[in-house]
Amino acid sequence: MDPATNLRPRASLGRVLDDLGATLLDLVAGDVDGAPEIGGVVIHDPMDAPVLPGGALVLGVGVDTPTRVVDLLGVLGEQRAAGLVLRGPVQVTEAVEDAVAATGVALLALSPGAPWAHLAAMLRSLLAEGDIAVGGAESLGGLPSGDLFAVANAIASLLDAPVTIEDRSSRVLAFSGRQDEADPSRVETILGRQVPERYAKALAEQGVFRDLHRSDRPVFVTPIPMDGDTFTRPRVAVAVRAGDEVLGSIWAAVPGPLSDERTEALCDAAKLVALHLLRVRAGADVQRRLRADLLSTALEGGVRAREALDRLGLGGQQLMVLGVAVAGSDVGDGATDDAVVAHERERLSDAFAVHLGAVHPKSAAALIGGVAYGLVPATGAVDGAEERAVRIGREFLDRVGDRRGGVVGVGPAAGDVAALAHSRQCVDRALRVLRDEHGQHDQRDHDGGRRVARLADVHFEALVLEMRDLMAARGERPEGALARLGAYDAQHRTNLVETLQAWLEAFGDVVAAAEALFVHPNTFRYRLRRVAEVGEMDLTDPDVRFGALLQLRLLPPGAVGAGAEEV
Repeated sequence: MDPATNLRPRASLGRVLDDLGATLLDLVAGDVDGAPEIGGVVIHDPMDAPVLPGGALVLGVGVDTPTRVVDLLGVLGEQRAAGLVLRGPVQVTEAVEDAVAATGVALLALSPGAPWAHLAAMLRSLLAEGDIAVGGAESLGGLPSGDLFAVANAIASLLDAPVTIEDRSSRVLAFSGRQDEADPSRVETILGRQVPERYAKALAEQGVFRDLHRSDRPVFVTPIPMDGDTFTRPRVAVAVRAGDEVLGSIWAAVPGPLSDERTEALCDAAKLVALHLLRVRAGADVQRRLRADLLSTALEGGVRAREALDRLGLGGQQLMVLGVAVAGSDVGDGATDDAVVAHERERLSDAFAVHLGAVHPKSAAALIGGVAYGLVPATGAVDGAEERAVRIGREFLDRVGDRRGGVVGVGPAAGDVAALAHSRQCVDRALRVLRDEHGQHDQRDHDGGRRVARLADVHFEALVLEMRDLMAARGERPEGALARLGAYDAQHRTNLVETLQAWLEAFGDVVAAAEALFVHPNTFRYRLRRVAEVGEMDLTDPDVRFGALLQLRLLPPGAVGAGAEEV
């Protein structure tokens, strides 16, 4: 359901079910229309009996028997709670139904497998997005909630100077009027919606960003020479914070240092901007999470998939499934790397959603796990849908460029929920191959090789990876000839396993294999004879060659082992 057309108050239990139903919550018993407005989200603690806020929505973690449910409903009814959420499936007995009717507390079920923490975060974001208020348009500080341009104009009036509001990456979120009174650098910033790199570099070199992020007081920035040009007006900036987190900053082009009164006004303005940014982020997070939940439910192909597709506006039609991932980034090398990868995934996902929106207005995209999945209605002939999806993926990667390092998997067109789940599996298998190739720094990928693939394009590689998983799970190790070669290499610091692999992959071409290992062909022939002797292998037997190559491909990297260069 489109939130814009939903006339229920944001804090009502009915509105929560409208937004979170089909993915997270189901009404088990009770009248949501008669429930009080939600006054807060509380996690039930059986060891404590706190006084609940009026209209509390209580998360009954661990409450699983009808007797405990009835007892808890009695307590919640006395404190006028709006509802009780239990882990589904909920056992509804006659006593439970009577307790619901007597207390007026609605009973809801959390979908099996859904994390409680996820539900709590979504509920709080959903309620924060409405500020638990229903009377008219929401406002903060007398200004429309989330309207950063109105906030920028208000701050500009207080300071008598043109103002920009920027995020942590110096991207312009909003700006006031009177920018023509500033200078060329400010005009360039407004037009590009980003602080120009050369100015940002100069500010960083002078420690402006460091001082800005360390202090909650305004920082005065004197004009900075730039290749013969200067900032024609000084700047004053203040960080926008939410606790210890820096959300962004406010920048004003001023003739000189601010007076004490205007300094305090700017500090107060930073607090107001923080509230607006948090509200914008809360609303965006809710929509992003809801869309991700709906898309995830649709792609799983379960009993709720059809309803999820209907809520996305994609029911009853052929769909193309695409998946976008950051190449070679399954695991970061630390907390910092993980944060960078997560941020890059979000940026790639947002760009993908915009791209699909331009392709088809009813498309849907969301980041699920480490993959940004997209559903696009298959216009035209169904038999050409995969080719069109491949073209969409290539056009997207061409637009974002190589810097993002993205890869795209394409699934077959899907006409029903079962086919949709299968298509998603095909996307995942294709993406794994592409990411594995990029993770190994395959040179062809960096030279314009495949970054978009259907499962049909990489089916063999996908099977090899899946068989390798199976062998690793079983703890398989090299046996027979390959085990003898590996043991010999480890003991004598030779390269017989590497020699065998190069020869097999060169289809028995000694010259090509020798070139691959940077040795003389005669040296390679000698090593190959040692392979046959040590491994007790008949290299003229095609079954022997096939078995050796298969083990080399399927065993985990490093399982066979290789020694140092033979002297």
